[in-house]
Amino acid sequence: MHDDAPLDPFAGDPEDPASALGDPGDETAPLSVTEREDVLADLADLEVFRALLEPLGVRGLTVDCGDCGKLHYIDWDLLHGNLRHLLDQGLPRVHEPAMSPDPVDYVSWEYARGYVDGVIDSEEGRDEN
Repeated sequence: MHDDAPLDPFAGDPEDPASALGDPGDETAPLSVTEREDVLADLADLEVFRALLEPLGVRGLTVDCGDCGKLHYIDWDLLHGNLRHLLDQGLPRVHEPAMSPDPVDYVSWEYARGYVDGVIDSEEGRDEN
């Protein structure tokens, strides 16, 4: 399994300040079958979104963060890595907002879904003619 998370700067350090918090893996329950299916569906959607939107200059998606209450601008590779991590580890990654993203380069998940639906509808319309 490949983990593309940043390396822990305190790995192996006996003075690691987070060591008092314990291992988060101790408390993590695996994803339920439904949760796992949802993440797999999100990964499949993400591939379609990227295939259609990246050639138009869209760099990724915006995500409303429930943890910090801010809008995050996340590029395609990071989104994919975050979903894979959730699928493999059962936990979302710790995150930080992007540095000075240009909001014009990102769209919401809902916009991406609507765009894909529009492309599918236009293809179906051509097939009927």
